[in-house]
Amino acid sequence: MRVSVVIPALNEAESIGAVVTAMPWGEIAECIVVDNGSTDGTAEIAALAGARVIASERGYGAAMSAGVAVAVGEVLVFLDGDGADPVEAMAELVGPIERGEADFVLASRIAGTREPGSMLGSQVFAGKLIGWMVRVMYGHRYTDMCAFRAIRRECLETMRMSEMTYGWNLEMQIKAVQMGLRIVEVPVNYRRRMGGVSKVSGNFSASVKAAWRILGVLVRVRK
Repeated sequence: MRVSVVIPALNEAESIGAVVTAMPWGEIAECIVVDNGSTDGTAEIAALAGARVIASERGYGAAMSAGVAVAVGEVLVFLDGDGADPVEAMAELVGPIERGEADFVLASRIAGTREPGSMLGSQVFAGKLIGWMVRVMYGHRYTDMCAFRAIRRECLETMRMSEMTYGWNLEMQIKAVQMGLRIVEVPVNYRRRMGGVSKVSGNFSASVKAAWRILGVLVRVRK
């Protein structure tokens, strides 16, 4: 099965080159970096490292959707461009899908080992809270909402994703439950970002907006 890796990136010049270089190039068909309006040379650095670079309108979910639209793989892998997601664990996510054991595989930072400073206490709490809320509302308990994940393309296309902001990841997780997909969570070793500032936890205002969008997805997708 061909594997396409999609990485949304907004001003990740300090890390994107290392992330793209670390790709298991012999095992994937392509690495797509979706530039989400960077002003620091992220797109140029990613291209030099070997990625296929496309541009997208602003919005995390919008970037993800743009990457999916041009990807060629039957399996889609998503991760962030800040260097925190362990690229070396990609085979652990793709393997269950290729072996026919799962449709959707999510990396779990909560169940794995986290480098000190890689996640705020509020992020850990939010992950556990959302996991509990999804179980109450939809019948499946996730341990995390990590961006690092793999899914069968046909399953993602059936989901008809519509969330264009930071609620995109949660929308996918909820719809995976609603569709009865075979879901597997894999513990991973999570690192601190290589550089730059988080677009979500980097400032209070962004955190509040992201939290509001995520909570909105919990309700909207249920309808």
